[in-house]
Amino acid sequence: MKGLVIKNTGSWYSVKTDDGEVIESKIKGNFRLKGIRSTNPVAVGDRVELITNQEGTAFICAIEDRKNYIIRKSQNLSKQSHILAANVDQAFLLVTVNYPQTSTTFIDRFLASAEAYRVPVILIFNKTDLLSEEELRYQKMMMTLYQTIGYACYDISAATGKGMEPLLPLLKEKITLLSGNSGVGKSTFINQILPHVNLRTAEISDAHNTGMHTTTFSEMLELPEGGYLIDTPGIKGFGTFDMEPEEVTSYFKEIFKFSQDCKFNNCTHTHEPGCAVLKAVENHYIAASRYQSYLNMLEDKDENKYREAY
Repeated sequence: MKGLVIKNTGSWYSVKTDDGEVIESKIKGNFRLKGIRSTNPVAVGDRVELITNQEGTAFICAIEDRKNYIIRKSQNLSKQSHILAANVDQAFLLVTVNYPQTSTTFIDRFLASAEAYRVPVILIFNKTDLLSEEELRYQKMMMTLYQTIGYACYDISAATGKGMEPLLPLLKEKITLLSGNSGVGKSTFINQILPHVNLRTAEISDAHNTGMHTTTFSEMLELPEGGYLIDTPGIKGFGTFDMEPEEVTSYFKEIFKFSQDCKFNNCTHTHEPGCAVLKAVENHYIAASRYQSYLNMLEDKDENKYREAY
């Protein structure tokens, strides 16, 4: 029997079979021995094979080949990865200029990881209703930066529903991963699109202007117009996993473009003479924040560096 993993609560997986039945399933004992260095070898979005039992539950005995996935470094186990979701058509990255502030480092790491696994990303700037004039100007500057690179950006208020309408056609008949820092408003966003789901939301911690986790597991939510929205727990940092230094360039679209004109093929874009990337940074064709994110990913061997300083 085959099916789609629609929910992962840690030890149990809800699998929707091709007949439309939802069966609670566990991983077969020897499954973890197949060299998958992950805290969750089976992810939401995986197509799997099941062996059912008399209790009405099942064992997952095989995963079909994945089209793609979004992966990050496990927060506690630096040698392992954590797969956020598999077989997605796109990702919506929810970010906030304030309440709490999403760092450009976090955005750029997410974007680089998505580029590595061929997942298109749309940036959604939330909580516009809470921003001051100065913060709105900064948000516009941020949106212009990422739009220039080639990422679609939308500004919304999930709390009031403002700006949500243009997003609905983008979700139709697509499997969309919804991700972002804790507290950026993912649950509020989902409640606007799927009011019947009625997800719990939480206030931002005033003391630290940080978000608090309200979603504790990943789940695929079926959309009335077709497709799924994948709700994931909020994440405080985004550590990239298994990227070789020479690969990182190609995951930053604008840096890769300028790197074609470098004097040396193996240029690291850090100090070499005739480096077109360094020249582009100097002439402001590449944003300083993006270049800094690139350097951080090259040099960052300390897994604590990528975590937000909360």
